[in-house]
Amino acid sequence: MILARIVGTIVATRKDPRLEGKKLLIVKPITPQGADEPGYLVAVDTVDAGFRETVLVVSGSSARNAAECKDRCVDAAIVGIVDSIKLDDSYEAELAGARKK
Repeated sequence: MILARIVGTIVATRKDPRLEGKKLLIVKPITPQGADEPGYLVAVDTVDAGFRETVLVVSGSSARNAAECKDRCVDAAIVGIVDSIKLDDSYEAELAGARKK
Protein backbone atom coordinates (compact mmCIF):
# COMPACT_ATOMS: atom_id res chain seq x y z
CA MET A 1 0.00 0.00 0.00
CA ILE A 2 1.04 3.55 -0.64
CA LEU A 3 0.30 6.46 1.67
CA ALA A 4 -0.60 9.49 -0.47
CA ARG A 5 -2.35 12.86 -0.60
CA ILE A 6 -4.84 13.84 -3.30
CA VAL A 7 -3.48 16.80 -5.27
CA GLY A 8 -5.65 16.94 -8.38
CA THR A 9 -8.19 15.43 -10.73
CA ILE A 10 -8.11 14.01 -14.24
CA VAL A 11 -10.88 14.66 -16.75
CA ALA A 12 -10.87 12.26 -19.70
CA THR A 13 -13.74 12.59 -22.16
CA ARG A 14 -12.54 9.55 -24.12
CA LYS A 15 -11.48 6.48 -22.18
CA ASP A 16 -11.98 2.75 -21.93
CA PRO A 17 -15.73 2.13 -21.55
CA ARG A 18 -15.07 0.14 -18.36
CA LEU A 19 -13.82 3.36 -16.73
CA GLU A 20 -16.96 5.35 -17.51
CA GLY A 21 -18.31 6.99 -14.36
CA LYS A 22 -15.09 6.40 -12.40
CA LYS A 23 -13.37 9.38 -10.76
CA LEU A 24 -9.64 9.62 -11.61
CA LEU A 25 -7.46 11.48 -9.10
CA ILE A 26 -3.81 12.54 -9.05
CA VAL A 27 -2.12 11.43 -5.84
CA LYS A 28 1.29 12.37 -4.42
CA PRO A 29 3.01 9.70 -2.29
CA ILE A 30 3.93 10.97 1.19
CA THR A 31 5.86 9.81 4.24
CA PRO A 32 3.99 8.97 7.47
CA GLN A 33 5.03 12.45 8.69
CA GLY A 34 3.32 14.05 5.69
CA ALA A 35 6.42 15.01 3.67
CA ASP A 36 6.16 14.64 -0.10
CA GLU A 37 7.85 11.70 -1.79
CA PRO A 38 8.94 11.85 -5.44
CA GLY A 39 6.46 11.22 -8.24
CA TYR A 40 2.73 11.16 -8.82
CA LEU A 41 0.13 8.48 -9.58
CA VAL A 42 -3.24 8.54 -11.27
CA ALA A 43 -5.65 6.39 -9.27
CA VAL A 44 -9.30 5.36 -9.54
CA ASP A 45 -11.26 6.58 -6.51
CA THR A 46 -13.30 3.78 -4.89
CA VAL A 47 -14.05 5.59 -1.60
CA ASP A 48 -15.24 9.07 -2.65
CA ALA A 49 -12.08 10.81 -1.40
CA GLY A 50 -11.64 14.58 -1.62
CA PHE A 51 -8.93 17.12 -2.44
CA ARG A 52 -5.96 17.21 0.01
CA GLU A 53 -7.17 14.12 1.91
CA THR A 54 -4.62 11.51 2.94
CA VAL A 55 -5.48 8.17 1.37
CA LEU A 56 -4.31 4.58 0.98
CA VAL A 57 -3.52 3.53 -2.58
CA VAL A 58 -2.95 0.02 -3.91
CA SER A 59 -1.33 -0.74 -7.23
CA GLY A 60 -0.92 -3.59 -9.69
CA SER A 61 -3.03 -6.70 -9.18
CA SER A 62 -4.22 -5.39 -5.80
CA ALA A 63 -5.80 -2.41 -7.59
CA ARG A 64 -7.60 -4.70 -10.02
CA ASN A 65 -9.03 -6.58 -7.03
CA ALA A 66 -10.50 -3.45 -5.39
CA ALA A 67 -14.29 -3.53 -5.07
CA GLU A 68 -15.17 -1.23 -7.97
CA CYS A 69 -12.24 -2.17 -10.22
CA LYS A 70 -12.86 -5.82 -11.07
CA ASP A 71 -12.18 -6.56 -14.74
CA ARG A 72 -11.08 -2.99 -15.43
CA CYS A 73 -7.78 -1.67 -16.78
CA VAL A 74 -6.62 -0.15 -13.50
CA ASP A 75 -3.07 0.07 -12.15
CA ALA A 76 -3.76 2.17 -9.01
CA ALA A 77 -6.86 2.47 -6.82
CA ILE A 78 -7.68 4.55 -3.75
CA VAL A 79 -9.06 2.08 -1.21
CA GLY A 80 -9.10 4.06 2.03
CA ILE A 81 -9.21 7.52 3.59
CA VAL A 82 -6.73 7.93 6.46
CA ASP A 83 -8.11 9.41 9.68
CA SER A 84 -4.85 9.41 11.66
CA ILE A 85 -1.32 8.02 11.69
CA LYS A 86 0.49 6.93 14.85
CA LEU A 87 4.12 5.84 14.71
CA ASP A 88 5.95 3.77 17.32
CA ASP A 89 7.77 6.06 19.83
CA SER A 90 11.16 4.48 19.07
CA TYR A 91 10.71 5.19 15.36
CA GLU A 92 9.80 8.84 16.12
CA ALA A 93 13.01 9.18 18.21
CA GLU A 94 15.06 7.65 15.38
CA LEU A 95 13.61 10.16 12.92
CA ALA A 96 14.25 13.09 15.26
CA GLY A 97 17.90 12.00 15.61
CA ALA A 98 18.30 11.70 11.83
CA ARG A 99 16.91 15.22 11.33
CA LYS A 100 19.52 16.69 13.72
CA LYS A 101 22.45 15.28 11.71
